[in-house]
Amino acid sequence: MSVSNSPNPPIENQILAALSAAEYQRLVPHLERVEFKNKQILYEVGEPITHVYFPHQAIISLVSNLEDGSTVEVGIVSNDGMVGLPVIWGGNTTTTTAFVQVADGGMKMKALPLIAEFNRGSELQRLLLRYTQALFTQVTQTAVCNRVHTIEERLARWLLIVSDGMQSDKFLLTQEFIGEMLGCRRSGVTVAAGILSRAGIITYRRGHITILNREHLLDVSCECYSITKNEYARLLSKQS
Repeated sequence: MSVSNSPNPPIENQILAALSAAEYQRLVPHLERVEFKNKQILYEVGEPITHVYFPHQAIISLVSNLEDGSTVEVGIVSNDGMVGLPVIWGGNTTTTTAFVQVADGGMKMKALPLIAEFNRGSELQRLLLRYTQALFTQVTQTAVCNRVHTIEERLARWLLIVSDGMQSDKFLLTQEFIGEMLGCRRSGVTVAAGILSRAGIITYRRGHITILNREHLLDVSCECYSITKNEYARLLSKQS
């Protein structure tokens, strides 16, 4: 991960963009531009979290690691969030691993200055508490989704989330990786992707995915996507 300083970082992350100009300027001296690498680990289970991250178009997966070596994605952080929330909860470690699913840029900040700013009871505190609620909604809906919805519905929801975070309808993801994130076998992803492909909703060739018809993908997706998206919009708007 490369890092560079900037006297006036661009506000590409929605958490930072939702702050007033004065509150944002308080953070500027502590923010560093970073370029994430694919599959880069930002923190591991039980590891003290020394930095927090505000992704731009990067996609960060929060995954649970099981004893048999398998992993299941329990949450996604993109340009609408912050990686490293446990530092403001007082625990500073977590039972999940955060790693880069899709590489791009973001902003990096040491945990201690963020904690100090949070403890001021400032605008940032209120915003991060609302983001915590939004992320909790995403995690709970993911649990519901993995339990009761079909693989096609779950795949459609997941592709929409990734597309939103990347702000693109084209991305490179293998079926094996998608299966790990959805907690299902690769063969299940193959069948589900084939159904969406034959319906003209996506194309999938050698890991290259293109969403051709977003409206139809929304129709296929379960209600978990809209519930989560609406909650993020409600909680993180400047009017909240």
